[in-house]
Amino acid sequence: MSEQAQTIPSAVERCEQGRPRPRLVFLMNVIAPYHKPVLDELSRRYEHFRILLSTPMESNRSWRLEWEGLDVAVQKNFTLNRRWRHPKGFTEPLFVHVPIDTIGQLEAFKAEVVVSWEMGMRTILAAGYRRIRRRTKLMVWAEFAESTEHGRGRARHLLRKVLHHAIDAFIVTGNSGARYLSSLGIPEHKIHRIVYTTDVSKFAAMPLERPAGSARRLLYVGQLIERKGLMPFLEVLKGWCSQHPEENVAFTLAGDGPQRTELATGSLPNNLSLTLLGNIAYEALPEIYMQSDIFVFPTLADTWGVVVNEALAGGMPVLGSVYGQAVSELVRDGVNGWTFRPDVNSEVAGALNRALATAPEKLHAMRNDARQTALRLTPEYVAALVDQAISACAGKPRVT
Repeated sequence: MSEQAQTIPSAVERCEQGRPRPRLVFLMNVIAPYHKPVLDELSRRYEHFRILLSTPMESNRSWRLEWEGLDVAVQKNFTLNRRWRHPKGFTEPLFVHVPIDTIGQLEAFKAEVVVSWEMGMRTILAAGYRRIRRRTKLMVWAEFAESTEHGRGRARHLLRKVLHHAIDAFIVTGNSGARYLSSLGIPEHKIHRIVYTTDVSKFAAMPLERPAGSARRLLYVGQLIERKGLMPFLEVLKGWCSQHPEENVAFTLAGDGPQRTELATGSLPNNLSLTLLGNIAYEALPEIYMQSDIFVFPTLADTWGVVVNEALAGGMPVLGSVYGQAVSELVRDGVNGWTFRPDVNSEVAGALNRALATAPEKLHAMRNDARQTALRLTPEYVAALVDQAISACAGKPRVT
């Protein structure tokens, strides 16, 4: 965990108590299941808290609608389909949601603090509301990382350089995201760093000991898409297995996506088995984590990667890419995992070799450290950081 994250609790303890809570609105695309525990905690802290969604769910997601206990409204919206062409070589569909009733919805709720996810059309419209209601504060929940902002276009970058002047504060999930915000010219005093998490208690309930087996068991959970770096990682893994024919490796992937057929049909060394489970219900994931030894997260670009929190809580050291902020913030090489840059084959091969060569007693110690890392990051802890950022912003003079 970053030094900054470790020092936050004392700041939370100093957070001013007794101040009336503002009327709070979150503007979001959808509610992911891993977001809900933190949203639930914020809902307990704010008597007037509403979430405005651009759409109930996006077509590339298999999540169930999880809104129970939250005040949620779906906006009038139209969606533009775009393609993201990343310099690392992958392309991915993008859904650009354009809500058309944001100002009216915020006015009806009499929002006093607006937290807009990302920094696009929702934020532009919220800035319009802010001009009408002069005492309103506008914050952006900046789910950015340097790796995710490449290939997004010069127009987007220039828009953000202008738009940030209308925003009072930013909540950012990690130091990479903070560096990206700084590159836009956003001053440090407007940036509130947090870490991210979900409810890890079910994952932490799994025993640290793993069932005995003759193979080293690797696990990946997530979408089977180019951005996750699965095919390049699998090629390195196949090379390692060919060079170590006496070692057996089992690689399990839970999730689905357009790369499933390509993953399933490639040739494998005799000592490597590949299992594709397809989509797994979120509540069934702890058992999946329990059946493996090492979690693999070879992403080419991710704003965070909550699966890393889940894996650590489940007692799984993480073999992960530093292009996911969860890895760069939480994983310490040789202590609770192994890190690498996924576009540097020598780094991937080196980290993989260190992971698969780890002695059983060392692996057990790493499991314990992994769990302790995750257990410090509860939804209550993260909600307190968000609450602190909102309180600090609400108490400041208006930015002009």
